[in-house]
Amino acid sequence: MRSIWKGSISFGLVTIPIKVVSATENHSVSFRQVHTVDGGQIRYRKVCELDEEEVPREEIGRAYRTEDGRSVLLSDDDLAALPLPTARTVEILGFVPAEQIDPIQLDRTYYLAADGKRADKPYVLLREALTRSGKVAVAKLALRARESLAMVRVYEDALALHTMLWPDEIRPVSGVAPESRVTVRDAELDMADALMETLGELDFGELHDEYREALEELAEAKAEGTEPEAVGREPAAGTGKLVDLMSVLERSVQEAAQSREAGEATVHELDGRRGRSASGGGAAKGTTRGAAKGAAKKTAAKKAATKKSAAKKAGQGKAGGAAASRGKKAAGAQGAAKKTASGKASAKKTGSRGSSSRKTA
Repeated sequence: MRSIWKGSISFGLVTIPIKVVSATENHSVSFRQVHTVDGGQIRYRKVCELDEEEVPREEIGRAYRTEDGRSVLLSDDDLAALPLPTARTVEILGFVPAEQIDPIQLDRTYYLAADGKRADKPYVLLREALTRSGKVAVAKLALRARESLAMVRVYEDALALHTMLWPDEIRPVSGVAPESRVTVRDAELDMADALMETLGELDFGELHDEYREALEELAEAKAEGTEPEAVGREPAAGTGKLVDLMSVLERSVQEAAQSREAGEATVHELDGRRGRSASGGGAAKGTTRGAAKGAAKKTAAKKAATKKSAAKKAGQGKAGGAAASRGKKAAGAQGAAKKTASGKASAKKTGSRGSSSRKTA
């Protein structure tokens, strides 16, 4: 990874030479602006407003506008010569518990890499000290033409730096929350707790950008002159009307339970597919990837009540075996559980074959 900043961490009298590298990347779909008549690309040219000539990149500088409207040209050398101790140093100010820093202050994330062998020992020292204390370091540094607060913490076996907004950059929260008095009944809170419990824990490794995938499929289909399959979750209904909150919560709990069961069955199905794909050679990777994408969309489509009913009828003969297999799984019979879960997934797949299973196959 290419470093974007070089300097050192000032930890008391300890100096740790470091390189700063980006820890995240943006996978957003990018568009180009084109002329809709002939498809020609629309480009932006930097033009000087005085002579109306296009200016090359090497002739573009930065200027600071004063309060009286004058522009003062500042060069890179001028900025590098600023008498700031944080110009090339991550200056640690103190150590606090991580929960003391509100996530709203966090901005960009970077990795701090040890710069050279002489940095290894103090780097590991700071990492282990942070780990043992359970705290994070609050620091200051000058990065990208501004001085920022930063939080330094341990991430896996490395040090990560999160730039932070200054307190005066956080807008006040007044006028955001409802101003009228709202009463929430205990029964509604209990049902919300039940919904949270039903949704369960989250596996971040299984999350993916469905919008980007759908957009890429749409573009590929248009490029080939075909129409993309209309598969996916129906748009949420409008929220302008007053609703019975309890009935909505109850329905949400039911749908979450159904989705969770379908997701577990899909996992077993994909495990079986991966096993067969592993012995199938080079085409296995594309098949498994397509199955995973189709299965995720199929799970969302199975939430509809009518499709659920059809799936239940198709798999009624295997329902008792699925329940028994879950009991056996608790006792340790993993092989029987996987076989039954795969049968259940196949039965539900039969009910929703008209919408999304075509792509999975």
